Amino acid sequence: MRTTPRKLKFRLLPGLFAVVRLAPEALVPEWATKGDFTSITRTADELSIVCPADNIPEDVDAGLRWICLKLEGPFPFSQTGVLLSFIEPLSNNGVPIFAISTYDTDYVLISKEHIDRAVDLLREAGYELLQG
Repeated sequence: MRTTPRKLKFRLLPGLFAVVRLAPEALVPEWATKGDFTSITRTADELSIVCPADNIPEDVDAGLRWICLKLEGPFPFSQTGVLLSFIEPLSNNGVPIFAISTYDTDYVLISKEHIDRAVDLLREAGYELLQG
């Protein structure tokens, strides 16, 4: 049984973001730790960094540019289906996403070329875009 809120709210974080994959043994670069939103995850296979695109040095392959949507949390761990309910309208309409969860909330990155369609789909699904 899903216990998500009836109407999620979200906001767009300012600026563009990049997703970078480094070798699993790489040190976390200083540029990766700057900005209001960064995510650094190390696994046995990779060091994955999400940070403001402006932070990425020219010699690092940063790939696509992303817009970051922040769900307005916090959400208790007992509340299930929050992220699923938010990305379902996107997935059902072929909009690719990159999701990151934190202790308090979820972030969904949408590639720049899909953002207008994504916001329209989320509004149609009843989600509210907060300004600021």
